[in-house]
Amino acid sequence: MKFNTLIIGGGVSGISCALVLGSAQNKVFAKDKTIGIFTHQKSSALQDAIFNNAYGITPGTLGSELLPNSTTHLADIYPHITQIPNEKIIKIEGEYPDFKIVTNKNSYTTEIVVIGIGSANTFDIEGLMEYVETHKKALSIKNRIQLRNIDHKVTEGIYTIGTLAGWRSQLAIAAGSGAAVATDILTLWNAGEQTHSHDSIREK
Repeated sequence: MKFNTLIIGGGVSGISCALVLGSAQNKVFAKDKTIGIFTHQKSSALQDAIFNNAYGITPGTLGSELLPNSTTHLADIYPHITQIPNEKIIKIEGEYPDFKIVTNKNSYTTEIVVIGIGSANTFDIEGLMEYVETHKKALSIKNRIQLRNIDHKVTEGIYTIGTLAGWRSQLAIAAGSGAAVATDILTLWNAGEQTHSHDSIREK
């Protein structure tokens, strides 16, 4: 199966992107799209986090609780999104709209790639190293990196989100970054006409 979009990273930005894409399932331009997400979470910065200042999250919520809850939420509400756990991305090759993603276990094809795996300097995905640069909003002592991008777009068909896009490490910022790219993808699917995806209690 070829995916229309594959998201790399099961942290805040990746799950946020997947949720917004999933919520558009009934829109004409999105209903037949295949979406997947690599949900590896062990290296997420959320593992040690506690949230008292994040909008909509009960104070005292632990990141280690939020991570598994988020993938369950995604599976329960948008089961049409394929979750791929426990695979490490080794290489991305090809160009839009024919990318191949190679992991330590399998390979996948997709039209669009979204990368949100954090800004650690251990980043080593072959095919993307030419875009690595020093993180512009992190302390130099932390030796963080980002992928060179313009408004999240690295190159045609490849987007980066969260801290890897150059944003600061804040849950609300990461979530917004993932959601923003999701709406960019929805707009692309909608033949370039600006769009988004809202849930509403009002009759549709």
